[in-house]
Amino acid sequence: MHESLEFFVTCPKGLEGLLLDELIVLGAENARETVAGVSISGDLELGYRICLWSRLANRVLLVLNRFSVSDAQALYDGVAAVDWAAHMPVEATLSVDFVGILPGVDNTHFGALKVKDAIVDRLRQPDGTRPGVDRQNPDLRINVHCRSGEAQLAIDLSGHSLHQRGYRLQQGAAPLKENLAAAILIRAGWPQLAASGGALADPMCGSGTFLVEAAMMAADMAPNLQREQFGFSRWLQHQPSIWERLIAQARQRAEAGLAGEPLWIRGYEADPRLLQPVRNNIQRAGLTSWVKVYQGELATFEPHPDRGQTGLIVCNPPYGERLGEEASLVYLYQKLGEVLRERCTGWQAAIFTGNPDLGKRMGIRSHKQYSLFNGALPCKLLMMDLQPERYVTGASAAKRPDTGIEQTAPAQSPQSTNPAVVDQPSAARLSESAQMFANRLKKNLKNLGKWARQQDITCYRVYDADMPEFAVAIDLYDDWAHVQEYQAPETISEEKARSRLQDVLVALPDVLGIPASHVVLKQRLRQSGSKQYQRMDRKGEFLTVREGQVKLLVNLTDYLDTGVFLDHRPLRLKIAAEARGKRFLNLFCYTASATVHAAVGGARSTTSVDLSKTYLDWARRNLSLNGLSDLHQLVHADVMQWLEDDRGEYDLIFIDPPTFSNSKRLEDVFDVQRDHVRLIEMAMLRLAPGGTVYFSNNFRRFRLDRELEEKYQVSDISAQTLDKDFQRNTRIHRTWCIARRA
Repeated sequence: MHESLEFFVTCPKGLEGLLLDELIVLGAENARETVAGVSISGDLELGYRICLWSRLANRVLLVLNRFSVSDAQALYDGVAAVDWAAHMPVEATLSVDFVGILPGVDNTHFGALKVKDAIVDRLRQPDGTRPGVDRQNPDLRINVHCRSGEAQLAIDLSGHSLHQRGYRLQQGAAPLKENLAAAILIRAGWPQLAASGGALADPMCGSGTFLVEAAMMAADMAPNLQREQFGFSRWLQHQPSIWERLIAQARQRAEAGLAGEPLWIRGYEADPRLLQPVRNNIQRAGLTSWVKVYQGELATFEPHPDRGQTGLIVCNPPYGERLGEEASLVYLYQKLGEVLRERCTGWQAAIFTGNPDLGKRMGIRSHKQYSLFNGALPCKLLMMDLQPERYVTGASAAKRPDTGIEQTAPAQSPQSTNPAVVDQPSAARLSESAQMFANRLKKNLKNLGKWARQQDITCYRVYDADMPEFAVAIDLYDDWAHVQEYQAPETISEEKARSRLQDVLVALPDVLGIPASHVVLKQRLRQSGSKQYQRMDRKGEFLTVREGQVKLLVNLTDYLDTGVFLDHRPLRLKIAAEARGKRFLNLFCYTASATVHAAVGGARSTTSVDLSKTYLDWARRNLSLNGLSDLHQLVHADVMQWLEDDRGEYDLIFIDPPTFSNSKRLEDVFDVQRDHVRLIEMAMLRLAPGGTVYFSNNFRRFRLDRELEEKYQVSDISAQTLDKDFQRNTRIHRTWCIARRA
């Protein structure tokens, strides 16, 4: 009669039910599901079997004792009551994991220290010999969990977490843990599909975790068969004969499984740098004859190993947690849906995502959804039956609306032999709200596109929150779309705002007739206090655009703004028309686009002042791009301080200050409402007789001080500085022309 022992088997949150079923199959008794684990009973062989065969567990804890605990001393006494000499020699090493809340124990480190002290004091020899501590590879790992006045004291039989199978020494970014990947496969019904000879493919395989876990299931391989070290390996009550028998049985099962006909298990990875690491992982797992990996983009994925063969498509596409990723991810999920609909009919699909809203963009209705966690991140497993009746699609128009650009036929797949039977790709049908937005955008594009062509303008605003529920601004830069998401009102839920943004991103490429890769998304939030817009990326990719007679460099990805404020286009052209023979001063010059216009317009000299070295370097490149010499002076300085020190004289001055600036290089925060009188007064001291100052800013609550209107000749010319593409938003900026009174 074997002794009945108590075990607590831990797992990631959300896997408790699956783990319960698995443990019962492995022979557990009295199984009871709790938070992040399952409590069971059985003999020592059961504990060993779980360590070897569980695909879902993190740790197998052999419970030594449960005792009441009220404070740190009670914790010490309860641990010290155990005969530790029966579990570890005095010269052994240990490590303690402590979890829980206990009066007088302020943190887990202190709790672990009390447990360690109790064990060491119990084993300490008269000559001072005592156990040591090894947090990485101890001889015995102790686990204590305190809850509701009770302590559970256990030996960790697993050692390192059981999800660490040992085959994945190389991995890509943000890999799934092996036991979570196994849980997804089990939820997706892969064991049953594998038993019937089904196939499996992962179009974004990364480190190959799904592939290896799936192959191990299909080949009846114990997931931890190759692990050399467990938590019980140096435990004094370890029974090697039982363990060696279990290992021998597992090896026989693996050999028999691998000797059978391999299933078709394939992975595809776009990044060629990951191919060798994932192949190394597969080789370490002993599955090179079962699992194959190929380099290829999602667009080339076509899992048809044999005519009529079906199985499971499983993948873990990116979730999009960084600012600016949303646009590319909407198109990625949309493309994934397109590929599944066109090439995988008859298969099952399991899509694991931390952003279920993106899953809706695939154009396929899921018939089941499971809630799981990837670490602390709540995720969904979307189960899809790839049958036409589950597809949410609509026929694409033969011609892109209002663009005159014909749609190209789909690229032939490498395996297609008869181009006559290649179907037109079916795009995901726009939702009702997305179609509403698309209709408005088409209307704007038709009206503004004709005006822009007549004016020879290639960069303009085509949409600016015309419909309040779609709170974005969309600027065209030749064949690129720059999308800025405004912060949604508090009355709009975050989920609704995200959904509407995705509607925008889905509709854009087709309406504008541009590739999805040419859509750049940014988020513009309200700035206040000490907040400043920060650099967003470091791609360093610049486009050259034309405006009037000048060329300008824009960067659509690295900063919130692109390098040119499109709303100031009429004012820049006005400056160009007035600049001939004049000395031009550009304060807060940014990338000096106005300076370039003045210089090309024939200015005698230009001086441009800004506190940012980055923007001044950009300004230097703009000047050089237009063949302008170093006679045009760029000054790195605080504008207010520079004006106090400068003694030059200028005929034409342009001032476009920020609403506020709290740069570390400033002695004080610049506030345009508070500081504009002093700023303009100092500029007027530098203005030559008969000269003009153009002062502009985009602070919507700005009020020009009456003192200036009384002292100088001031004209509000805002309406004259708004082109057709900004007349829908007359508050985009305010501009005044200021001169001395005669």
